[in-house]
Amino acid sequence: MTVTAQAIPMLSDNYAWLLTEGASRLVGIVDPAEAAPAIAAIEAAGGKLGYIFLTHHHDDHIAGVPALVAKYGARVVGNAADAGRLPKLDIAVREGDEVGFGAARLRVIDTPGHTIGHISYYIADGGILLPGDTLFSLGCGRLFEGNAADMFGAFQKFKNLPDDTLVCAGHEYTESNARFALHVDPDNTELHIRAAEIGALRADNKPTLPIDLGSERACNPFMRAGDAAAFAALRAAKDGF
Repeated sequence: MTVTAQAIPMLSDNYAWLLTEGASRLVGIVDPAEAAPAIAAIEAAGGKLGYIFLTHHHDDHIAGVPALVAKYGARVVGNAADAGRLPKLDIAVREGDEVGFGAARLRVIDTPGHTIGHISYYIADGGILLPGDTLFSLGCGRLFEGNAADMFGAFQKFKNLPDDTLVCAGHEYTESNARFALHVDPDNTELHIRAAEIGALRADNKPTLPIDLGSERACNPFMRAGDAAAFAALRAAKDGF
């Protein structure tokens, strides 16, 4: 059995992700911005929560943690290097560490750029990438603390992951990202197909995530950037778009 990921909408455009490990039925949650929708999803999944996985310290990714810890006694996982800005960590992790999750393991990937202490998680058993605010569908996170070279370097760490890896990002930004992607890559046929799919999903108030990494490689202009300078130019253009 493998891990599955379920999107939990929060705030205006955030997603937390509910993880369930099939063999043990162990449940975890990634980046809970709010307690109430998280609790509703956890209760629907059986009423137990083992782990809370955090990608970075921004309030819209951690504000629900205290209430969830108080209710379920879940163990909090986050970047050791950023522990001073995160809720109290039970498991402090670093690049390359693996966290056991039932029969599966979450591998920690250091992905600075959006924040200096940002990390992502990859679950091979289930093919799931949890990039927080590093990689969005058709976009990337804003550079609040790091720079374009940091973010470009973070993207390179996703290069060897399989095309069928499911990208479970932290925000529903895909429709606006598609407009920019089409602006800078207007002749990309696969991007036009993806943009049409996105429009239909959002018109029906459905999430555009998860999306497979192969689609992102074909359509996301930031994943297609050849070097840090090209990446920086794209990010500057997106900021002014």
